[in-house]
Amino acid sequence: MVYKNLYDCLVDLEKNGQLIRIKEEVDPNLEMAAIHLRVHEAGGKAVLFEKIKDCNYQAVSNIFGTLERSKFIFRENFTNIQKLVEVKNNPAKVLKHPFKYLSLAKAAWSSLPKKLNTNVYNHFDEITIDKLPLIKHWPMDGGAFVTLPQVYSEDIDNPGVENSNLGMYRIQLSGNDYVLNKEIGLHYQLHRGIGVHQTKANNKNIPLKVSVFVGGPPSHSLAAVMPLPEGLSELNFAGALGGKRFNYTYHDGYCISLDADFVITGEVYPNENKPEGPFGDHLGYYSLKHDFPVMRVHKVFAKKKNAIWPFTVVGRPPQEDTAFGDLIHELTGSALSHEIPGLKALNAVDAAGVHPLLLAIGSERYTPYLKEKKPTELLTISNRILGTGQLSLAKFLFITADDANKLSVNNIEAFFTHCLERIDFTRDIHFQTKTSIDTLDYSGTGLNSGSKVVLASYGDVLRTLCEEIPSCFKNEKASLVMPGVITLQKNKFVSYEETKKEMHELNNQLKSETLENLALIIVCDDANFVANTLNNFLWVTFTRSNPSHDIYGVNSFIENKHWGCKGSLIIDARIKSHHAPPMVKDDAVEKRIDSLIEYKN
Repeated sequence: MVYKNLYDCLVDLEKNGQLIRIKEEVDPNLEMAAIHLRVHEAGGKAVLFEKIKDCNYQAVSNIFGTLERSKFIFRENFTNIQKLVEVKNNPAKVLKHPFKYLSLAKAAWSSLPKKLNTNVYNHFDEITIDKLPLIKHWPMDGGAFVTLPQVYSEDIDNPGVENSNLGMYRIQLSGNDYVLNKEIGLHYQLHRGIGVHQTKANNKNIPLKVSVFVGGPPSHSLAAVMPLPEGLSELNFAGALGGKRFNYTYHDGYCISLDADFVITGEVYPNENKPEGPFGDHLGYYSLKHDFPVMRVHKVFAKKKNAIWPFTVVGRPPQEDTAFGDLIHELTGSALSHEIPGLKALNAVDAAGVHPLLLAIGSERYTPYLKEKKPTELLTISNRILGTGQLSLAKFLFITADDANKLSVNNIEAFFTHCLERIDFTRDIHFQTKTSIDTLDYSGTGLNSGSKVVLASYGDVLRTLCEEIPSCFKNEKASLVMPGVITLQKNKFVSYEETKKEMHELNNQLKSETLENLALIIVCDDANFVANTLNNFLWVTFTRSNPSHDIYGVNSFIENKHWGCKGSLIIDARIKSHHAPPMVKDDAVEKRIDSLIEYKN
């Protein structure tokens, strides 16, 4: 079905039993987010909030809450997008199977943005920021945020929609030092297209015009998060996926999406920043207050009829943005393996916060004539992965080759078992220090700063992983996570100097033990919690450790600047003093919504 706007989508979802209405008045301060989290956790429907305290507009969340619902929303053109990816990967397919791709002509037409010469006031009412649903999601958030924005900017050297960027970067509407109705915060991270546009504007000492679209057909929201190749406009993708051309016009020099429910226009001036945050983010911790560009608000518009504010709530995964990632993977298929030769499969592990942990399967074809099997091509592929777009923000990369083609990056426990059985800790650990990591990851040495490690494994099985906790830990607080991996509870982290002493003592304790079947020791604050579920292990281990600072090993050594260890690998995943605090729900709000509504799954 082709949706002209967000309202059409919600009508369709309700007809098909995929939307519930909250008719009671709800508070945008924590209550709406808490309700969303309850419904999403239960695998529930999209939620339409009909009555918001101190606001005349409705809001909707959890539209993309499940992969099944997302595919239902895009059912009309889902296969066409997959075919477009096929064509990009292998253009010869069109010549070999021309009739299979006839439907792409319609998709190509829909992908062309359509400029309308119209007065914006025929479509929108002009309002102010304080009239919007000012939703605060987590108790320590610095104010109200837009969590599903489509942030539009243009290249000042090549203006126009053809060279535009549409990205999803959170927007802070209130709080901190922002002057309400006049200023909002624009948070964007590394490797984002808007950064290139602002750099060009800054170099010419002129402000960058920015438009923030909220709502519109669901394809517009998805387009804003799609990892599209250089030169392909998100507006083209939005039209092709939605089966409807992206309608726009210009007003006061700003691009206006005529399909959006709300539009905020404004300018970002060179070197004009203000503190943004804190914000409860998708790693399960607060991203703290930092200086980011401030946007001077020019005008705010709301659609004249049926204007609905879409939002989501992020937190420790899995959340609604998990379904976004699953949908992107379904749409793009093997595109990444065509971009990176030798790469067969990649999983940015959602439970670990996406960027902190990548699992990859590659090829090993460089030295088939050698008897000894060891990572060679895998290291080349690793460098390509860590030099590609947002993959370059990864922190831990486990990569292996599977000659039998039976391994899956999505079967995480089996993948770890395969790698840990084969990795040579004296040879196969490769660090990058003092480099860039995810802006939201506070395990490093500063904002965007930290380290990376590649753990490559290939060859014959070197160890049979233990399935019980070794006897030398009988007097310790230790738990088994999976074969060859245990958690070890230690005192709270004090400092890195103190940790060096603790690890020296642990090394002395273990270096004389026979532990060849124990591959990985996770030092943590709560051994039972970390080992209780696979997701707990992934979340704690890879969000609370910085490879260069927190990886140790039994009988470790440095030889010609290469680090390795002759015994078990140790990762210190305790909470450090510089880490951001984890997000915790507000008990009073939770009790209030218990009696506020009964929701249906």
